[in-house]
Amino acid sequence: MEKKWWHKSVVYQIYPRSFNDTTGNGVGDINGIIEKLDYLNELGVDVIWLSPVYKSPMKDNGYDISDYQDIDPLFGTLDDMDRLIKEANEREIKIVMDLVVNHTSDQHEWFKEARKSKDNPYRDYYIWRDEPSDLKSTFGGSAWTYDNTTGQYYFHNFAKGQPDLNWENPKVQDEIHNMINWWLDRGISGFRMDVIDLIGKEIDKKIIGNGPRLHPLLQDMNKATFGNYDVLTVGETWGANPEIAELYSSPSRKELSMIFQFEHMTLDWGEFGKWTPKELDFKQLKQILSKWQTDLENGWNSLFWNNHDLPRIVSRWGNDGIYRVESAKMLATILHMMKGTPYVYQGEEIAMTNVKFDSLHEYNDVEIHGTYRDIVEENKLITHDEFMNGVYIMGRDNARTPMQWTRNEHAGFTNGLPWLKLNPNFIEINVEDALNDPKSVFYTYKQLIDLRKNSEYSDTIIYGDYQLILENHEAIFAYSRFDSDNELFVIANFTENEQSVDLGIDAKEVIVSNYIDTSTKLELLRPYEACVLKIK
Repeated sequence: MEKKWWHKSVVYQIYPRSFNDTTGNGVGDINGIIEKLDYLNELGVDVIWLSPVYKSPMKDNGYDISDYQDIDPLFGTLDDMDRLIKEANEREIKIVMDLVVNHTSDQHEWFKEARKSKDNPYRDYYIWRDEPSDLKSTFGGSAWTYDNTTGQYYFHNFAKGQPDLNWENPKVQDEIHNMINWWLDRGISGFRMDVIDLIGKEIDKKIIGNGPRLHPLLQDMNKATFGNYDVLTVGETWGANPEIAELYSSPSRKELSMIFQFEHMTLDWGEFGKWTPKELDFKQLKQILSKWQTDLENGWNSLFWNNHDLPRIVSRWGNDGIYRVESAKMLATILHMMKGTPYVYQGEEIAMTNVKFDSLHEYNDVEIHGTYRDIVEENKLITHDEFMNGVYIMGRDNARTPMQWTRNEHAGFTNGLPWLKLNPNFIEINVEDALNDPKSVFYTYKQLIDLRKNSEYSDTIIYGDYQLILENHEAIFAYSRFDSDNELFVIANFTENEQSVDLGIDAKEVIVSNYIDTSTKLELLRPYEACVLKIK
């Protein structure tokens, strides 16, 4: 495999409105990111993935874009964006932007024009029908909204303020391609591509994801845009398996660098998806993560536990109580020693946790409120209390509470009133305290990032083979990474109970551990203990 710069990179995702506010309006901004670049440099990441900062009415917190080639005043200006790119590059940090091209905002000029009349030049930029089908919106309710002006329905897979673009229209393709090149010429280093697996949809056949035109459209996009630059592209693809992933990311196909797959992230979803969570099948988790290590032979993998749409991993599959630090370090170790490009979501590096607000009205997320109307109020599929339990465990606002910088007022995030309530545990969990504690979760992330990028084991971690060990163990996740130069053994206890181990391993050195006195003669794993051992 031809080596690429992003094979050894570690990406840090920033959700700008929750990262750092410099204006006092309670919303994070681009200058707030610039202010924290030295912090990210200290962590060791070399790519920032920026959730959308484009102009937007913010019906879905920026994933509803009204102007792709301008910055929303809430976050700053184009000059601020240019300065972020420049300041980041000076620290050898690249900027990757979020590209949302499945849909726009209903406030985008294209849609404003499109809804004026059936013969408007922009009409076919979107998807219109005389009668709606029974397709449902991801955010609850029908995926069709009636437009009074022209007497037709438009399609929106998400909120009604997010009409889907018609990717069968060559003019839409050209507009998007020109916009992509405009940003690449400004100096960004790639794109995270939001729900990109939906652009090949065939509405009348009720095909939404992985439509037959998807890959030709991506190949055309690559040829017209980022294929001409040395950049990172990662597609959000909820329905992918390793075979599909190779279609996206095999270099010979000239589509994307890698994808986000979510097979492991839906394992604890129940009858009504994430809103009725169930217990994690741990052995299945091991099998799925291992499958993505071994079966993706001609493509590239992304590694992640968290993002802006997912709950905090230490609360989800770790222990956010007395073993918060140990379990967060364990989860980091298991993930970062795998093959692929790791992604760290803001606050993950200090083990921020889920939050539990007092009432539904305190939550901001459009998905929470839309789904509540659909499955609680209108269809009465689950009760209010059952839904709120799902929100506490799985809701997207768990990831979106403001970054906890200090134990001062508003966690040092803002001098104003935060756009979303803070998690009250910022008194105990914050960056300032983490940096002052050499045993904090932050320094385990820093160690793992450095081990991947700058150590004698770098090539083994990035390109080496993988073998799952103790496949059927109910509590231990163990695997080896090896090549002709090194063999590393990674083992973790996923529980708060001690676990006996008898593997007959002759380890030469403990490279990483979340306990200070881990022995090379490993016989007992303490609660959430994880370590990396050098075998050869």
